[in-house]
Amino acid sequence: MRSYELTIIHRPDMAEADVQKQIAEVSATIDTSGSVTGSDFWGKRRFAYEIDHMNEGYYSVLDFEGDINLVEALDRALGLSDAVVRHKVLRRVDRES
Repeated sequence: MRSYELTIIHRPDMAEADVQKQIAEVSATIDTSGSVTGSDFWGKRRFAYEIDHMNEGYYSVLDFEGDINLVEALDRALGLSDAVVRHKVLRRVDRES
């Protein structure tokens, strides 16, 4: 399995508890065919530039291990989610053995 880092920005008009619930759902999805190795919730942060008429959002970072099919499924699901402003999956070569 390969190591990845997933950064998600959720909408600022959501309650923090709802954002935490969304992150838990993404973690559960990852656990179906991979494993979450780390999670970091940054909270509400200001954007460097305006995105879709928004100036801030909830940032979270998940480190996980999985295969390419899992990454493609996450990319598709997060791209369709109305709660997610932006997301990015990076392959972590430095954490692979």
